[in-house]
Order: sequence, then C-alpha cells, then structure tokens
Amino acid sequence: MNEMWWVVILGALLTYATRIGGYLAIARFRTLHPRVEQALEAVPAAVLVTIAVPGFVDGTWLERAVLAVAGLAAFRFPHILVIFGATALVALMRAKGF
Repeated sequence: MNEMWWVVILGALLTYATRIGGYLAIARFRTLHPRVEQALEAVPAAVLVTIAVPGFVDGTWLERAVLAVAGLAAFRFPHILVIFGATALVALMRAKGF
C-alpha cells in the first residue's frame, strides 16, 4: 500500500481516538459546569478562526478579499453555505488565473 494511505489511515484513527476519548470523558459527568459548556460551545468558532487566519495572513489579495466578504456574509447566511461559497469562489478565481 502507498505510504500516503498509511498516513490517511493513521490520521483517521487518531481523529477517532480523540473524539471518542473526549466523549467518554464528558459522558462520565451527569451535568457539566456552566464554564465547561460555554467553552465547548465556543469550539466551532475557534476552529473557523484557526482555519481562516492563515489564509488571511499568508494569502494573496484574492484570499483576503474572499475572507472579508465571507465574514460579512456569515452575518446573513448559514455558515456552511458561506464556507462552500467562499471555497468555490477562490477555486473558480484561481482556475481563471487570478
């Protein structure tokens, strides 16, 4: 098997292990402290910022412009739609030579 497949399989196993480990750790508690609940609710926003900031810092004018527009669009439209739309726009613009 190709070396890349082993990397993908190992990455999938590690991802599953961290997710199931977190679930099992939290499942032991009947109720969560309000601070823990707030922290867990903030995780999706933190992940989006972690994905977007490198593109803004190291990207070209195209990535910066699309991220700015996507940030504004996220106030009005569903986030998943904005993510797919921004990704498609960058891919289309790169294919056109921008």
